[in-house]
Amino acid sequence: MKEEKLRIFNDLHEQYKHLGLPVSLIDRQSDFTIFNLADIRDMITIRPPISRLNFFVFAFVKNGQGNYTIDEQRFDIRPSTVYFTNPGHSRSFDWAEVGEVYLITLSESFLKENVHADIFEEFPFLLAETFPARVLAPEVFEEFERLYLQIHKEYLSHSPFRNRLIGNLFVVLLLKIKEYFWLDYNPIYEGNRSSHIVKNFKRLLEKHYRDLSGGMLDRAFRVQEYADDQNLHPNYLSSVIKAKTGKAIGTWIAEKTIAEAKSLLQNSSISIKEISFRLGFSESAHFSNYFKKHTKISPASFRSEHILKLSKG
Repeated sequence: MKEEKLRIFNDLHEQYKHLGLPVSLIDRQSDFTIFNLADIRDMITIRPPISRLNFFVFAFVKNGQGNYTIDEQRFDIRPSTVYFTNPGHSRSFDWAEVGEVYLITLSESFLKENVHADIFEEFPFLLAETFPARVLAPEVFEEFERLYLQIHKEYLSHSPFRNRLIGNLFVVLLLKIKEYFWLDYNPIYEGNRSSHIVKNFKRLLEKHYRDLSGGMLDRAFRVQEYADDQNLHPNYLSSVIKAKTGKAIGTWIAEKTIAEAKSLLQNSSISIKEISFRLGFSESAHFSNYFKKHTKISPASFRSEHILKLSKG
């Protein structure tokens, strides 16, 4: 399939609706989902079309057989397989058997808001260009199983603390992944030169916005600065990012800006004017218009809604 024909999906609900799969198990109001593929086994296409997913996916295969391809790299799926992918990659599957397979999908905003504001600093493997699947020993897989089943239980609950409970349990899950996957991770699997360019861009993007939101910088990078960091022409960097991730570099920057803005609005008491300056906006009105354009809500209303949710909790 030609690259330009790949469909980009911003959440699992959007993807499943397009594929004609049931969406009743997916909460559209949340940036987090978890469910068992066995519940829709009879409707799953053995070879769904290639697509790009604009969200994180964590898969826990207790029973299942097949393979999946991330960009140009192919990995086997067997019982006790655990893997995850981050936003921007093309993915395809070839299922021979679908048994008990739990999928967790979530956005960067959910990670920032409910797991950890500096999530990528504590868990840098989340930015890895490609993270190979691992087949775990049964007793090790059981550790993950207990965690994702507890997360699933909280996901189905109506607790006012649901997202906070999920966030805390997810930290434990990430620590387990870090323990069993990352300590002996071999970066040779990161792929070719283009993959390294994407990886370095993502890491600089994360660090730059962490510095901005921390007040250590007063101006947001332009594409030129991201290109200078790797001694590349900005047009070449833009073309690599677009080709490898399916998203324009401007989209990556915009999404990061909004994610950091949401984190600051929810996790700090600094003024909206100060937030706008920290994120590189010369005028708070410009920031407010930018935020509303991308979220359909003003920064002030977003913060007010968050405070109201906390008071009800």
